[in-house]
Amino acid sequence: MELFEVYNRFEMEPVRGQGCYLWDNQGNKYLDMYGGHAVISIGHNHPHYLERIQNQLQQIGFYSNSVYNSLQTELARKLGEISGYPEYQLFLCNSGAEANENALKLASFFTERDKVITLRGAFHGRTSAAVEMTDNLSIQSLINQNSHAIRINLNDTTSLKKAFQDFDICAVIIEGIQGIAGIHLPEKSFLQNIRELCDRNQALMILDEIQSGYGRTGKFFAHQHSAIQPDIITIAKGMGNGFPVAGVMIHSKIRSRPGMLGSTFGGNHLACAAALGVLEIIESESLVANAAEIGRYLLENLTGIAPSVKEVRGIGLMIGIELDTPVRELRQQLLHHQHIFTGSSANPNVLRILPPLTLKRSDADNFLWGLKVQLNG
Repeated sequence: MELFEVYNRFEMEPVRGQGCYLWDNQGNKYLDMYGGHAVISIGHNHPHYLERIQNQLQQIGFYSNSVYNSLQTELARKLGEISGYPEYQLFLCNSGAEANENALKLASFFTERDKVITLRGAFHGRTSAAVEMTDNLSIQSLINQNSHAIRINLNDTTSLKKAFQDFDICAVIIEGIQGIAGIHLPEKSFLQNIRELCDRNQALMILDEIQSGYGRTGKFFAHQHSAIQPDIITIAKGMGNGFPVAGVMIHSKIRSRPGMLGSTFGGNHLACAAALGVLEIIESESLVANAAEIGRYLLENLTGIAPSVKEVRGIGLMIGIELDTPVRELRQQLLHHQHIFTGSSANPNVLRILPPLTLKRSDADNFLWGLKVQLNG
């Protein structure tokens, strides 16, 4: 049997990681400025994280949600405390797409409506409802095109208001920062208008913090820079540092009933141990503050780094560098000549930077030097 090939891959295979660094199967060392799509939040092979998982595996690795699992309760309490949302409820699942799928389902259950405002450039996942909310026809099949999505431009308040006038809206789903689109930030006033219109029309506000959450922007969630409170928050990626775990944080006004949602693997013992390890490290090592500090340093030093750089966007350790040409060759050069791994986006001219939150200033300097060398010849 062969793999069903759906990925464009670089010609390298990481076999070991430590902190912000990777080693390939040839023994080459790389600075990881992409964190596996923002998944590696606490760095590779953190000893406390490994200990948490190993200790749990020696006790029980899995049982279904047909029994109580006190680790789930512990995780919900810890997440509520660190995120600033102790009054919310937590549903545990396995991936970002699954989190968004369940969030959309909850919104429809709650409002008894089916029209959702989503943003052009958005990416919410590849499952049925989530992919319909994603602005990429190439990954939608006919079965995903059910006309539930009302698309508007990011930060277009006029179109937002018109959508609420024209349709009986179930929810608005928006990323804390549009990542795959090339790092585009919603304006504070736009988020506040969404909150106000949702309240006025008894619709729900869903914040997709799958890539932008877990401390990446210098606050636990990106939307917290705008002082608004969503009804539902979806989380994944940095939540497990590579172990598959995701969640839906749900305002207490949304009540559950048996059978409303479900998952076989969601919130299993190993997943909870991994997620607790991540939160403990984020807290004990002040990684949210570190993301803010090192992010500011990178943004300050990326501005004007080369004439080919058109714009630098982002906050914390979620940064997009837009060039006047496609970045594919630059990524290859950074990888093979400077041993720096970086990301791309749906915009072929944007280099995406999503390193572990443990990034040090010396690591940032290594990246800045390598990028400057490649951009300036």
